[in-house]
Amino acid sequence: MEVIRTIKALKQKVAEAKEKNKSVGLVPTMGALHQGHISLVERARKDNDVVVVSVFVNPTQFNNPEDLRTYPRTEEADCALLEKAGVDYAFIPSVEEVYPEPDTRRFDLGPVAEVMEGAMRPGHFNGVAQIVSKLFDMVQPHRAYFGEKDFQQIAVIRKMAQICGFDIDIIDCPIKREADGLAMSSRNVRLTPHQREVAPAIHKVLSESVAMKNSNSVEEVKKFVTDSINSVDEMEVEYYEIVDPLTMQPIEKWEDAVNGNPVGCVTVYCGNVRLIDNIKY
Repeated sequence: MEVIRTIKALKQKVAEAKEKNKSVGLVPTMGALHQGHISLVERARKDNDVVVVSVFVNPTQFNNPEDLRTYPRTEEADCALLEKAGVDYAFIPSVEEVYPEPDTRRFDLGPVAEVMEGAMRPGHFNGVAQIVSKLFDMVQPHRAYFGEKDFQQIAVIRKMAQICGFDIDIIDCPIKREADGLAMSSRNVRLTPHQREVAPAIHKVLSESVAMKNSNSVEEVKKFVTDSINSVDEMEVEYYEIVDPLTMQPIEKWEDAVNGNPVGCVTVYCGNVRLIDNIKY
């Protein structure tokens, strides 16, 4: 595996691969890698001749400076994991390399970016669109891979790709979970031992709520999920919405999800650590 620090070198390596008619897969990450990320790499490895993984903590998508400051950075461990997973190129640039000047672009992402995370973290999705569009432009991969834990983010990235005219297959991959059901996340390392013990309740409650769909209204299921998680020590639900899987718009009745099974999306503060998860109904 080769570590690349500059955009120029990255473009050169990708161009060489494409000259040989090799397919290129991109896995964008913010580092602090875990098996969830590696599952994306494995899928990319299976689908493509060349795999590029970016490791970059993108400052423009943090609306909370403290969250940016405390976001785990583990480059050495990340590189060891990526090498073992068979990555060809790890792109690990500096902030100055990616943003030689401020990125003032504003993306009109529409309704998919206005609810849930979009409402709670103003500017977050614009920052995501900025960095992912830059990576798409640098690599111009055939395929790009994203985890379904960030379910709304995938819809936002599809919208950004459409706006910018990128002809890239955006592949969503299933959530990877710990043995006790907690969705794998780089933020999990910030949980205290007690918080780590109680956090799996998020997935447990979501799973229990699926069986309620046939005999309960959307509102009743939302109340059950919120009340159940809030009753757990150190846990507080920021929002729980049940949405159409394509438009991300909250539904009032189960049949309102016209683009497939409704998806329940939750954000929970476990102490001061913000965890997200979702489930299909």
